[in-house]
Amino acid sequence: MGITRLFDASHTTSTVRSRRHGAARRSAAAAVFGWLCLASGADAETMSSALARAYVGNPDLNQQRAGVRASDENIPRASAGWRPQASAVGQVGANYLDLRSAGSRLNGVTAPSTIGVSVSQNLFDANRTLNSVRQAESGVLSSREQLRNTEQSVLQSGATAYMNVLRDTAVLELRRNNITVLEEQLRQTRDRFNVGEVTRTDVAQAEASLANSRSEYFTAQALLQSSIASFRQIIGVEPTRLEPARTIEALLPKSQTSAVALALSEHPAIQAFLHAVDSAEAQVRIIEAELYPNLSITGSVQRFTDYQGTRNGTLLNGAIVGQLTVPIYTGGSVDARVRQAKEQLSQARLQADLQRDYVRAAVVSSWGQLDTSRAVIQSAQAAVRAAEIALDGVREEAKVGQRTTFDVLYQQQVLLNTRVSLVTAQRDRVVASYAVMAAIGKLSAANLSLNVAAYDPTVHFDQVRDKWIGLRTPDGR
Repeated sequence: MGITRLFDASHTTSTVRSRRHGAARRSAAAAVFGWLCLASGADAETMSSALARAYVGNPDLNQQRAGVRASDENIPRASAGWRPQASAVGQVGANYLDLRSAGSRLNGVTAPSTIGVSVSQNLFDANRTLNSVRQAESGVLSSREQLRNTEQSVLQSGATAYMNVLRDTAVLELRRNNITVLEEQLRQTRDRFNVGEVTRTDVAQAEASLANSRSEYFTAQALLQSSIASFRQIIGVEPTRLEPARTIEALLPKSQTSAVALALSEHPAIQAFLHAVDSAEAQVRIIEAELYPNLSITGSVQRFTDYQGTRNGTLLNGAIVGQLTVPIYTGGSVDARVRQAKEQLSQARLQADLQRDYVRAAVVSSWGQLDTSRAVIQSAQAAVRAAEIALDGVREEAKVGQRTTFDVLYQQQVLLNTRVSLVTAQRDRVVASYAVMAAIGKLSAANLSLNVAAYDPTVHFDQVRDKWIGLRTPDGR
């Protein structure tokens, strides 16, 4: 149910006996209803369009996407262990030679130089490279799940900010109208005081109620400004023409039990921790590989000019060398790192279990808030209808002396409070529906059918995973 329905239903339920008070009440309904509905022009902002803005331009979401792209580069980094390593070396200098032998002498200055190329290839590293690649893949998958979780957080925050602006604007209009009503009440009370129908105390009570209402109005104004600032931070633009928003309960599971089961199997936070467990397992095997033999082969070619100071003397040297390294004792360092990695693996598993508990609690809590908001709306609607009838009755009774000015002011405050409660409850229902969607791990641009081009992290991944050379990123930077 949209917030606008509150005013459509609650402000027209009772027959207004006082023409002036009735006109003021209807003007309040029209003011709030009109601001919230605002003609559905092309520039009107809807919940979907606001969330689409956040999906495209939110800095938090975009920095997380950049983080995913950065993690993609761990794949070619790890794969480098399978690829040859090549290097070139060049040297040039000055050499003075003074050689005396059997009555002969050779001396002079030469400029010896060396150029060479060396290529090495890993042949066996006890699957260290293989496990490094697997660890990098787990890291990429984990970062994608963290991106999904960030997307959920941004969309949920955006929906909350949107509804906060609607709520606070409605409350501000209610309090502005209450000032108008109390100003009329004060005017009538003063008129009755001038003809002796009420005392100075009644006038003071009306003045105090008006002053308090103005104070509440300024407080509501400050809250609205705060909500507008949050909207700007998350959505990226100032809220101007916001249309009513509805709940997304139709997208939710039918029961809390099925919601919990769905969350435990698909929530991105849980999936991210499970990938972290895979990464920790790979880390154990990577470190253990340091205790096994390693086999590599190296080929090199070098050309020396003015070799050993001999003018115009050259030497060409080529070699192919196989190297087998067998660790015997590392001082206990590698052993300690293996034990440490195993403990970190245990920690990662416990963190995954802990995250399951967090997700389960979030689903149960948000589901309860959604149920509560439904019940509160029904109660608040009944309270608004009853308070309107009661206020009309108290005003009529006050005209014939059966009620005091204080009774009228009190009932006016009761009606205001019930209307504010109803606005708040309807906001809470919409926000709670998005909270449940996020808690089960399904709050995404795709599931909300937002009119945006979905960000696909696999595009960048496919562009760089087999990249052997190149400094530029796929987007040209």
